[in-house]
Amino acid sequence: MTFRINELAPGKKVYFASDFHLGVPDAASSKAREQKIVRWLHMAQQDAAAILLVGDIFDFWFEYKHAIPKGFIRLQGKLAELTDAGIPVLFFTGNHDMWMFDYFPKELNIPVLRHPISTNIGNKSFYIGHGDGLGPGDHTYKVLKRVFNNKACQWLFARVHPNLGIGVANIWSRKSRISNIKKDEAFLGEDEWLVQYCQEVEAKQHHDYYVFGHRHLPLDLSIGNSSRYLNLGEWVNFCTYGVYDGEKLELKTFEG
Repeated sequence: MTFRINELAPGKKVYFASDFHLGVPDAASSKAREQKIVRWLHMAQQDAAAILLVGDIFDFWFEYKHAIPKGFIRLQGKLAELTDAGIPVLFFTGNHDMWMFDYFPKELNIPVLRHPISTNIGNKSFYIGHGDGLGPGDHTYKVLKRVFNNKACQWLFARVHPNLGIGVANIWSRKSRISNIKKDEAFLGEDEWLVQYCQEVEAKQHHDYYVFGHRHLPLDLSIGNSSRYLNLGEWVNFCTYGVYDGEKLELKTFEG
């Protein structure tokens, strides 16, 4: 899919957010977080030219042919309202919700993107993706990602009854690092693998902005002399998002 905004109308903005991880650490806090996200989307709706959801929106998601994970209806309803109003919404899969198939495109008119994209928004160039499996290291996950994306493996999992398949997956997802809200993510300095990945891409093709999630830390770092890398953070602790107004991209925090 090609996504491009040649020119932002005066007063219009593009919004970016990732790592909502809806579903953890428990139902009550997930529901409160979902309601907050809906308030953020309502705020963005007032001047949004587009809204990009950059992965791990759900802590687990698998679409069966006739079933999807229970819950998250407030978010889905708000997203339907946005697209019905003509506001483009894009969904990038993350490592927790890579098993998105045709539900969002068919029911919500939201394209699902599985790989980073290089695109222009106004007069700036962007490189956008979730961030999982990129850069050096993390070889175990890179192997697992190939397995999870294998059509045969997906077909086999789809043969498992949703009550069992989704139940087991939800137990597994509660062991993820985001589910432990007391755990701090440490900045790795020169060992930040997404920084290294941005440097590799920049050496081949210039982009003004690199936008990723996955890392869970809100970051705004220089890449060379004329590019910036923004990590969007997450919504269990930080509630941060990116907004581009046609001149600059910056990180902001929703509701303090």
